[in-house]
Amino acid sequence: MDVMELLQALFRWIHIVVGILWIGLLYWFNFVNIPFVATLEGDVKKKIFPELLPRTLYWFRWGAAWTWITGVLLLFIIFYHGGALFEMGSGWGLASFVMLAVVFLGVYIYDILYKTVLKKNDIVATIISLVLISLVIYLFERWAGWGYRGYVIHTGALFGTIMAFNVWFRIWPAQQKIIPAIKSGEAPDAALAAMAGMRSKHNTYLSVPLVWTMINFHTTTVGAGSRYWLFLAVIVGWLVVYWLYKKSAKVPGM
Repeated sequence: MDVMELLQALFRWIHIVVGILWIGLLYWFNFVNIPFVATLEGDVKKKIFPELLPRTLYWFRWGAAWTWITGVLLLFIIFYHGGALFEMGSGWGLASFVMLAVVFLGVYIYDILYKTVLKKNDIVATIISLVLISLVIYLFERWAGWGYRGYVIHTGALFGTIMAFNVWFRIWPAQQKIIPAIKSGEAPDAALAAMAGMRSKHNTYLSVPLVWTMINFHTTTVGAGSRYWLFLAVIVGWLVVYWLYKKSAKVPGM
């Protein structure tokens, strides 16, 4: 048996299992927990949060970490070592290395933008985000010469890197301050809570188009030769998440 095929199967298996753990908890936070918490009084939050959230956030953050790690390992095996990144006649060059830097370091540009100019206006932030995503996809294909599977999966890698960064460097550190404040009966820092909520919301919006990128091998018949399918998947995914937020606010208790 080929060692690389064995590793690919193993890492795919782990990637899917920990991905289910991570994204399942992400959806629980955003579509179940947020509407539920709005119904609780302060004394109840003081009792529930310190017991529930640390346990949940443990599985949440480690699910994020191992999903990202196994995803990167799969990129190396399939797209870098396996050569699935390029169209015929293309190969490694300056453009490819620059775009790889965008995939794995572009998260810092995202972070700066959403700390400053995109912080307060959701409509402007959405439009600018779509423009930047479309530009990155265009450069993947036309400048770096990546094939359909290559630029689709690396769009997903960009999204996944942003999401994992949000979990470990924005949401989890914020919750480490928010939870003790609630436990002691104090009001948590409103700005910190708003930032953590915004980043969790970003992750939820990124998660649905991310799934499209993960099944890129199975969408080549539909999307090959046209980057617009990927851009459409991003828009449709965001509309689906928008609807889910609206729906979650209306689901009643008993």
